[in-house]
Amino acid sequence: MDCVRTAIVGMGIGRPNGRAIAADPRGQVVALCDLLPERMAEFAQELPEPVKLYADYREMCQDPEIDAVFVGTPNQWHVPVALEAVRNGKHVLVTKPLADSEDAARELVETAEAAGVVNMMSLSTRFADEVRYLGRLAADGELGQVYYGRARSIRRSGIPDWNLGFIQAGGGAFRDMGVHVLDAAWWLLGMPKPVSVVGVAGAKFGPRGEGYWHYRKPVETFYSEYAADDYAGGLIRFEGGTGLQVESFWASHQPNELQIELFGTEAGARLRPLTLYRTANGAPQDVTVDLPEGPRVWSHIAAHFIACILDGVPCQAPLRHGLVVQSMMEALLESARTGHEVCIGE
Repeated sequence: MDCVRTAIVGMGIGRPNGRAIAADPRGQVVALCDLLPERMAEFAQELPEPVKLYADYREMCQDPEIDAVFVGTPNQWHVPVALEAVRNGKHVLVTKPLADSEDAARELVETAEAAGVVNMMSLSTRFADEVRYLGRLAADGELGQVYYGRARSIRRSGIPDWNLGFIQAGGGAFRDMGVHVLDAAWWLLGMPKPVSVVGVAGAKFGPRGEGYWHYRKPVETFYSEYAADDYAGGLIRFEGGTGLQVESFWASHQPNELQIELFGTEAGARLRPLTLYRTANGAPQDVTVDLPEGPRVWSHIAAHFIACILDGVPCQAPLRHGLVVQSMMEALLESARTGHEVCIGE
């Protein structure tokens, strides 16, 4: 095999992922799958080669001319689609979060690993240049022991209004947005083993028809279906005493922000603007880092996925990482529901 023939399921986040795969010299998009034919037809016009169009992912997964599947559906369909793919011997690239529940995520991970296919998460924050830069610094010991982190993703008015899956059970702000900063911060901390979580969550805007994307007001038949969180936050404790404070808001009376802050024994760091904080010659030193422009994050993700398949490169973001992140998310939401700290792994 000298080219990875990929099918794209879901024409939302599937578009940037599909564009990157099609643009890679060793990647090719050969099929699209979506419930809306017009969305597939529109995206197909962007692609350099003709593609097959499917309305049924099960039929698509039986196509012997497909090597890999990107799963970009609403959360509730990640596992059914990816399971069908791996059971048919296809490699899988799954958008965040891995699933809508920990049990579903675990079933997918175990099935994918048993099938021996490449299985990977598409994580636009973890693979971003700024995060990768901080990750290299942390791995080289420049920050010393990174013992605490803060991560937050905040929108002022950004509840998705184009698919009910976002706001129904299994959706919500934390699984949609919080997962980005939670995953990236956990990776930057060195992926320690989570021990317990205490959290709060709720919905203060969405059920009232407020706080939706760009201040749009959806029809009542849409927002009356609201059954998820529009904010969540909490503290995760890891083995060894490391801690992570994480927050996610789909709507709020606060400015938009995506931020990660790291506290290390030798230096600290902030993601945006990319800044290092240390002490030099007995005085505080703040260093702003200006990264040169590089490939877009989707290109990083596509290139790594293809290299894992064609070159046997160890996957940097396997679905098992997504399972650990899922366990932390579900524990925080369970803590919010019960009002008690939730232990992980018991």
